[in-house]
Amino acid sequence: MHTTADLFADTSPAVHAVPTSDRVAFEIGWDYAHYRLTPPPEALADGHPVQQGWRAGAATFGTRTLKPTPHVRKWLQLRLSAWRRGHAFEGVQVTPNFLAQIDVPECPILRIALTHASGAGSDASVDRVCNRAGYAAGNLAVMSTRANQAKADLDWRDAMQIVRQLEASGLDTLDGLGTVHWSRLAVLMSFATPLKHDEAACLPLLVLPPNRLRLLNPVQALQAVVTLAFTQEQAVPRLRELMAHVPAAARHDFQVFVLTLQARRLALGMRLAGPALRRALEDLWADAAVNRRWQRFALALTEADTERLVRIAARRGLGGKGWQWLPGHAATEGWATGNAGRSVPSARQPVRSFAGR
Repeated sequence: MHTTADLFADTSPAVHAVPTSDRVAFEIGWDYAHYRLTPPPEALADGHPVQQGWRAGAATFGTRTLKPTPHVRKWLQLRLSAWRRGHAFEGVQVTPNFLAQIDVPECPILRIALTHASGAGSDASVDRVCNRAGYAAGNLAVMSTRANQAKADLDWRDAMQIVRQLEASGLDTLDGLGTVHWSRLAVLMSFATPLKHDEAACLPLLVLPPNRLRLLNPVQALQAVVTLAFTQEQAVPRLRELMAHVPAAARHDFQVFVLTLQARRLALGMRLAGPALRRALEDLWADAAVNRRWQRFALALTEADTERLVRIAARRGLGGKGWQWLPGHAATEGWATGNAGRSVPSARQPVRSFAGR
């Protein structure tokens, strides 16, 4: 069995011709060959490191190649795009299997069915949630190409500013997205951006966190897990167990908030389930009373209080079986946050996170 590491250890002149800085591109070309796929035409110019890796891999594997799946193709495209733009790509956890796990049938921003390779704005697109971090597990989500193109290199504050501009101007859309879409995009990006407790506590949960996304702000993690409890049976009794751990001064406000959510959930009808229920729960956060009662509770907590409650909620599976608490040293592993997501060595920036799998 041959690997790219074996090849780099080879003494052939072709291998020594590959600069260290281009080894990432060489490995991408090698993996294209391993799946018997051809890189894009612009990467096939003579001397291009992707072309060198592809030719070397093709010579090594011949017809003994692996079968490419749609997620393998996406994985290769994502790596090549990251390399071209100089962004960090964490290749240990971000695999074709990981991309399959975060795949969704509907755009979380536009709520339209996602298509594939149609050339339309509805095509599925994988991108970083926080643009100041790299392509890494916990910072990737699937959305429509139209939403992703509008997102571009903006951050969550930019998206919120666009919301205010649209509201002030009376315009319906900007870059194809309306106010509600930009609001969802801002909340989604805020999940993967460390914020002050008071700032994060005042954001409505207009979009639930996608699978495997890491929430870096404990108060948003608590907000999500309490909301997601209403996708399961016996939500209120289970939340009463959590209430016992809420600081006494905030316990009444928590009870009022939970009862408010319960009333809204009952009004939706108990037959509502699955994706339709998730969308309906997101829409509840457009209700001024829900946000007012949430903020009254959340702002009565310290960040330490919130983190403790999130840990308890994770252990008890209040948000679902796939949710887990991640320690600080693992929260942004491979994100390259110290270099704004660029592909250069950096010191790890530890933050907390609560993640869904």
